Amino acid sequence: MSHTKTIPALTLAGAKAMLAAAEAEGLKNGWNVSIAIVDASGGLVAFSRLENTQPASDMVAIGKARTSARFKRPSRLLEESVASGRLALLAVEGALPMQGGLPIFVDEQSIGAIGVSGVTAAQDEQVAAAGLAAFVR
Repeated sequence: MSHTKTIPALTLAGAKAMLAAAEAEGLKNGWNVSIAIVDASGGLVAFSRLENTQPASDMVAIGKARTSARFKRPSRLLEESVASGRLALLAVEGALPMQGGLPIFVDEQSIGAIGVSGVTAAQDEQVAAAGLAAFVR
């Protein structure tokens, strides 16, 4: 019986491809955003802040990505839970229940997430989705 298993992992090349696509979406729309890509544990793999993006968006983008990776779901779902009254989520250390974080899955295995901050919540998620679409499995 083996005590190890092989699991997929996010590569730097994969993160850079996603970052480039997300940057392109932000630039195409004239949106000043910060973009963070993390691994499955929430460790930062790649990051970018487009020109004139408010510095506060950096930590928010990282928080959205970490939340999405660690909870293995879009951060929007946690925001919706809080909005519907599940306020206990606000006490979970490291959770940032705000729309704009999307998980990265390979063969049903969560390998990381992308988080975006700087414009409206829906626009943040649009940029994250553009980045996610560039990920090659």
